[in-house]
Amino acid sequence: MNKPSKCVTLGLAPSFGFGDRIGLATPGHVEAMKRSGNGIQPIFPQQSIREMTRTQRTPQQVIDDAYNGARDAGWDGLIGADADHLKTPQDVDVTAAVGFTFFTIDPSDDVDQKADDYDEATLRDKFSGAKQAAPWYDSYLGKSIDLPSGSKIDLSEEACMRAAVKYGPAISRALKLGDYIRSVHESKGLDYEIELSVDETDQPTTLAEHYIIADQCLKGGMKLVSLAPRFIGELEKGVDYKGDVDALEASLNDHAAISELLGPYKLSLHSGSDKLSMYAALARATKGRFHVKTAGTSYLEALRVVARHDEALFRRIVQFGRERYDVDKATYHVSATNAAVPSDEGMDAGQLEKIYLECWADVPQGAGFTEPGRQILHCTFGSTLTDPELGPAVRDVLESHPDTYTEVLADHFSRHLQALAAGM
Repeated sequence: MNKPSKCVTLGLAPSFGFGDRIGLATPGHVEAMKRSGNGIQPIFPQQSIREMTRTQRTPQQVIDDAYNGARDAGWDGLIGADADHLKTPQDVDVTAAVGFTFFTIDPSDDVDQKADDYDEATLRDKFSGAKQAAPWYDSYLGKSIDLPSGSKIDLSEEACMRAAVKYGPAISRALKLGDYIRSVHESKGLDYEIELSVDETDQPTTLAEHYIIADQCLKGGMKLVSLAPRFIGELEKGVDYKGDVDALEASLNDHAAISELLGPYKLSLHSGSDKLSMYAALARATKGRFHVKTAGTSYLEALRVVARHDEALFRRIVQFGRERYDVDKATYHVSATNAAVPSDEGMDAGQLEKIYLECWADVPQGAGFTEPGRQILHCTFGSTLTDPELGPAVRDVLESHPDTYTEVLADHFSRHLQALAAGM
């Protein structure tokens, strides 16, 4: 059996991130790639500092579980490794030390989430305080950019002020962390690449904001291979895209045109799990220069294994999830409520799986899952996996039925990869 090389950078190749919150999912991810990879490169080790904290795993464990799982499953291709949602130099240190190669900078703590709603007087007042963090303001003011897509970006006074208020401090933070990532790797002669995440906002990233953010990062020397804007519509955890896909594709064409004009760099879709209805549009708009990031869906498929092999345990997890949901959902963009989903009373095992996990047989071709039950279980993964009884019990079921876990994951992600390939 050939052995995969160490984790590497993937550049502008289309790529797909497989998050694994338990450490047992990689064989299923590998099988999905073998069935439907179609030129898309995998990132098997992918986890954020937030997720590692919630699951009580270390960066070394994340790398080892994914790398060894890929080797044992017979993968001999390239492997990327995503240190996701990094916010501090300490986050960089602990992930770079164990071999992560793809570093996702998350400056969301410095984004003004209300900037799009300020009236003119409030905007000017906010701008007077934010201008110091946006020394680039005057260099963009009044410019107009013609995009390859045929659209035009008007960098008016209002557009530039809102960009400065909304993203000025965030751009500054991103550049500083990018410089730190570069210094860590260049001092050791190691390759690396950077993704910038500005998607964790309530309001979409405008074309003017995208242009300024990317232009500043590239002018600042950031090794930017991928950018994750906040796209139009709703990209909630664990369910399909909510919005007009035709309008989204038009918007994606414009965002991709900016990435082509300034970079090129990839457009990244975060919370990409189960967004099958938008995948072909993303692949078409970017001409195959995309990155898709998934995480919680592999955990949900682990619970499908539990539902099929230990009904009593799955019922306990459902009830526990309902009890924890209102607290655990605080850091997630979701709309599900406990009231919208029935409890397990009176349902058999098959009905319970359909309500809380859904089944592909009930989903139209080309679409992803839509039911809110998945969001309740998705958001409560940390509480479940670190519970002294439930966490070990889930692992026991997965270790006792590895073939089931591999198959449900392979089926699940093959559909994702095929939907992306349809647009390439």
